[in-house]
Amino acid sequence: MLARRDILKGMASAPLAGVPLAAVLADPGLARAAAAGLKQQTAKLASGAPIDAWLAVPAKTPAPAIVTIHEWWGLNDQIKAVTAEYAKQGFLALSIDLMGGSVAKTPEAAKAQMAAVDPAAATETAAHWVKWLRAHAASNGKVGTVGWCFGGGWSLNASIAAPVDATVIYYGNVARPAADLKKLKGPVMGHFATEDKWINREMVDGFKSTMQVADKPLTTHWYEANHGFANPTGARYDEGDTQLAWSRTLGFFTQYLA
Repeated sequence: MLARRDILKGMASAPLAGVPLAAVLADPGLARAAAAGLKQQTAKLASGAPIDAWLAVPAKTPAPAIVTIHEWWGLNDQIKAVTAEYAKQGFLALSIDLMGGSVAKTPEAAKAQMAAVDPAAATETAAHWVKWLRAHAASNGKVGTVGWCFGGGWSLNASIAAPVDATVIYYGNVARPAADLKKLKGPVMGHFATEDKWINREMVDGFKSTMQVADKPLTTHWYEANHGFANPTGARYDEGDTQLAWSRTLGFFTQYLA
């Protein structure tokens, strides 16, 4: 195993080469280094309000594209590091910010900033970046979305507002009417946890039924875990389930975006 000092020393020539994603996400310094490789993009909403996103470009282009959407913590280095990993896997990946640069350090602050999100502005933001990424010169024209927790729900919202080719949801709010779900273009995959008291089986079963009414394809995977199981910085992290969900997600995106 590489010592952390050796990893840091070698970043200039080969940033985080060979370092497992879980190890990067669990170490603030390594996550910060991975995040630093992304390039900031800026735009404005119709209201004139500025919006930002961070782009990771793969070695080979044109490439399938993925929009990543952060948890209730805000767009932090961990999510940017996942975006960088998608680029390493051959995807043109973009981390979008739905909280205006705010990053929470406590659950109380995260809950407050999540409640303060303007749904109309967030929808416009997500739709803008999906369309921007689809038209990017390095994109093959196909786009997917993926998000975790707060971002899981917004992965679905984005796909409704600006239909994409594949949607992945990690334990996000999926309570949507059939009229909304009929706007989806591509298939949806959801990762859910059996011990999750918020995004629970009742909600997901309702989502499955509504997707059937909307005549849209859905694949769901359940893990013997709790909400947030894919976040290595949290107490509920489950390494095995995270790796399994990651491999399923990569296979799903490869199938529908390549």
